[in-house]
Amino acid sequence: MAVPEKDRQPGSEIADPDREVGELVGRLTAPGELEPAERRRLLGRLAQALSAGAKRARATGAGRGRWLADVFLNIAPRIPIRDLHTLAEHHHGLTGEALADDLVRTAQKATMTVGAIGGALAAAEFAAPPLLLSAPAQLVAETIVVAAIEVKLLAELHEVYGVRVQGSGTQRAVAFTAAWAKQRGIDPLTPTSVTLALGAATKTALRNRLLRTLGRHLTTLGPFLTGAVAGGALNRMATKKLGEAVRNDLRGKRPLPQGERRETVEPRPRDELDP
Repeated sequence: MAVPEKDRQPGSEIADPDREVGELVGRLTAPGELEPAERRRLLGRLAQALSAGAKRARATGAGRGRWLADVFLNIAPRIPIRDLHTLAEHHHGLTGEALADDLVRTAQKATMTVGAIGGALAAAEFAAPPLLLSAPAQLVAETIVVAAIEVKLLAELHEVYGVRVQGSGTQRAVAFTAAWAKQRGIDPLTPTSVTLALGAATKTALRNRLLRTLGRHLTTLGPFLTGAVAGGALNRMATKKLGEAVRNDLRGKRPLPQGERRETVEPRPRDELDP
C-alpha cells in the first residue's frame, strides 16, 4: 500500500514504487490472454517505471535485493487472486486435480512468454549497444512479473485444494509471497503463519528468491534469439517445479470440510466390523 506523503521518511521512497508499477503488474498478471505486442508494451512501460526507483536505491546505498523485496511487498496486494468459483468458470468448469493441472500449465505459458519477450528485447539491445544500459531495468521488470505470476499460481492452488488462508487482503498477499519465497504451501492450522510472514527470516528468503529469479533472467542477455529461447525455457521449468512442490505440500494440508469434526465418527467395536 502507498505511504501518505506526510508520513514518508527521507530515503523511504525507494520502498514505495509509483502506483503505475502496481497497476502494470496487475494488468500483466490478470486472467486472459494478452496480445504479444501489448504484453511487450506493458513490460517496457514497467521497466521504465522501475528504473527511477532503481536509481534512487543505488543513490541511497540500498542493495538491489532489499529494494527488489520492498518493491514486491508493496505490489503484492495488487496481484489479482481468484476464488474457487471464479477459477472453475475461467477454466471451463474444471475442478480438483484437473483444475490444478490447468492452472500450472497456464502459469508456465505466461512465465515462458515473459522470458521469451525479455530475451527478444535483450537481443535487440545487443544490436544497438547504447541501449544496453536499459537492460537491468528490463530484467527487474521481467523478474517482478514472473514472481507475481508464480505468487498468483501459489495462491490459487490454495483455493483449489481448499486450504483457506485467513486475514485481510494485504495479510494474505504477504503470506502467499512468503510461501513463494520458501517454495511451499501455507499451513492453515498454524496461527502464526500470517502474522509472522514479515519476519526477518522471511524477508531474507524473499530477497534471496527474487535475486535467484533475477539471476535466471540474466540468460536473456544473449546475442540474437538465444536469450529468448533460454529465458522462456528456464521460466517454464521453474514454474512447473514450483507448481509440483506446492501441490504436493497442499495435498497433505487439506483441512477438514467446514462443520465436520473428527470426533463425530466413533470407532466401531472390533466384533462389529465387517468381515
